[in-house]
Amino acid sequence: MVKPVTGEEIIKAVQYDVLGKLPNPFIFDDGSEVKTVEDWEKRRKEIFETAVTLQYGPQPPKPEVFEVEDLYEFSARVLNYRITAGTKEKQASFIMQIFKPEGAKKFPVVVCGDGCWKYANDKEYLNAMLDNGIGFVLFNRLELANDTRHKGRGNGQLYKVYPDLDMGALMCWAWGFMRCVDALETFDFIDKSCIAFTGHSRGAKTAMLAGVLDERAHIVNPNETNCGACSCYRIHMTQICEDGVERRSETLKDLGTNYDFWIGSGMQEYKEREADLPFDAHYLKALVAPRKLCVWEAASDAWTNTIGSWQTSMAATEVFKLYGKEENLVWYYRTGTHFHQPLDIQQLVKVIKWHMNGEPLDDTFFKTPFKQPELIYDWKCPEK
Repeated sequence: MVKPVTGEEIIKAVQYDVLGKLPNPFIFDDGSEVKTVEDWEKRRKEIFETAVTLQYGPQPPKPEVFEVEDLYEFSARVLNYRITAGTKEKQASFIMQIFKPEGAKKFPVVVCGDGCWKYANDKEYLNAMLDNGIGFVLFNRLELANDTRHKGRGNGQLYKVYPDLDMGALMCWAWGFMRCVDALETFDFIDKSCIAFTGHSRGAKTAMLAGVLDERAHIVNPNETNCGACSCYRIHMTQICEDGVERRSETLKDLGTNYDFWIGSGMQEYKEREADLPFDAHYLKALVAPRKLCVWEAASDAWTNTIGSWQTSMAATEVFKLYGKEENLVWYYRTGTHFHQPLDIQQLVKVIKWHMNGEPLDDTFFKTPFKQPELIYDWKCPEK
């Protein structure tokens, strides 16, 4: 049975290569320093060009056409809609389902693009939200862009709508999150003061990117993203997992070789020279500030770069401090391997209750399953 880690050293790094220190987000491209929140908002635009546009490709513009079609009610608790959006000449469409908590007239929601995976319809997984008065909004991101490695980049509906954009599939999938929120804003039964994004693995990369792009997401909850979102390009590690097996982390070379169509084409230049990247995962995480970012990992999911994710979360917290909101970057590790467990959703529910009702978080957060190494940065939040 999986459970939150307690802070004990249950995994051990046997190889831990730091390719370089994490770059300082508080330095403008011209060398001047960020000193205020107002400065950071300007710096944010510079960081966006690398942490988002370089990493994932260009973002599609706001749709010229947007329609929500009510399809049918599978039951009183499951609503089905078709969303159609795009240019005047061509649109993409996909199905969005809303699972409603029983008896709720208005409710917060968790949005997820993992409709292509069976666990998203698992009863225990769903009830972790529904039994707490939280709705679940589900769509299948593969309706927008194919996840077919043998076909490569540019396959799927959204590429036909925006044929001139050299965007990775992750950007296409994140577009789906944003269109779901567009639809949710038209419904009076949605509590728009609490919209959370979540997803797992490649779906977690998507949820993370969508949370950066769409500030209407109050809580961004990527679950085990692996390389390309929340881990750390500058750390390569191998660890002994809970089962005694030695496993290594995913690198940019792995991602850029096997799933190059997910990410921006410009990332190929850095496949074996990550230390030269003008950003790392802490920049992407910092772009969520001051909203709530909840980074969930599993102790024996070595591919996610277990220590690297912690390093970049610690670094990004310095940006949250600039807003006086360091508590809004929440991280948690559980035992076990790569999966989106009901326990992970239960942890997200705790954050939603904190966000909505002020219920304090318990002591299952902010504990690592490894001995914490020295931080790989030496800069800090500017003095206020």
